[in-house]
Amino acid sequence: MIPASFAYVAPTTIAEALQALAEGGEDAKVLGGGQSLLPVLRLRLAAPTLVVDLNKVAELRGITVEGDELVIGAMTTHHDVLNDPQVAEHAALLALTTATVADPQIRHRGTLGGALVHADPAGDLGTPVLALDASMVIASAGGTTRTVAVADFFEDYFTTAVQPGELLTQIRIPKHTGWGAHYEKFNRVAQAWSIVAVAAAVRLEGGTIAEAKVALTNMSATPMRAGAVEAALVGQPATAEAIRAAAEHAGEGTSPGSDIGADAEYRTHLAGVLTRRAVSVAAGVS
Repeated sequence: MIPASFAYVAPTTIAEALQALAEGGEDAKVLGGGQSLLPVLRLRLAAPTLVVDLNKVAELRGITVEGDELVIGAMTTHHDVLNDPQVAEHAALLALTTATVADPQIRHRGTLGGALVHADPAGDLGTPVLALDASMVIASAGGTTRTVAVADFFEDYFTTAVQPGELLTQIRIPKHTGWGAHYEKFNRVAQAWSIVAVAAAVRLEGGTIAEAKVALTNMSATPMRAGAVEAALVGQPATAEAIRAAAEHAGEGTSPGSDIGADAEYRTHLAGVLTRRAVSVAAGVS
């Protein structure tokens, strides 16, 4: 199907993009990599009057280290995230998760910021960003910015803290250098959305789990931390028995849906199985 007609602008700075969004009002849409927006336009599930293309805004791309944080521009592609040595060193969980996203063609076009703002509960990238306690920098017209903790960023299905007329500009991730990490994803076919997935990052001290961060994909309307699992892991020996016992708490506080992919009961079962697997790999336990 052919999209409905719309005006199109391609600004070269954040300020120009925000000005265009202000002029376009609530009917304006932002185009990042286009992997989510373009199918919606073709199906006419959205009919914006204006599309603001961010692909020429160079200041929204790139990966740097600032002090204790890894800073990723919102328009940085999945390919660049996956292949950046700084991400591999300081946020291995994000790199491992990105490797499971779609295929090379999609990863060359899709962007980290676009995926996060789209906020599909089955999308993979919100989960590692949540597990790694990121901060999201949001710009508004007039040059003002605000920083939102990732725990407050995802609000509901396809809904985030980014308001009309605003842009997500940066994802700032505290360094997790030396942490073990793994993303365990269950889907029906290669390159498909997650039915359920689990992101795990673990820091060991002398064979004991000193810190653990575990987050779940597609177990609620938003990515969610498995707080009961984390609490059960900390202070325990990095053994298969301890991890198995902690993973039994994976379904606590979740609200999975039922659809053609799986029913809620099966998703809850999967969450426990995948948590055990993800934490085991992250902790180096066979």
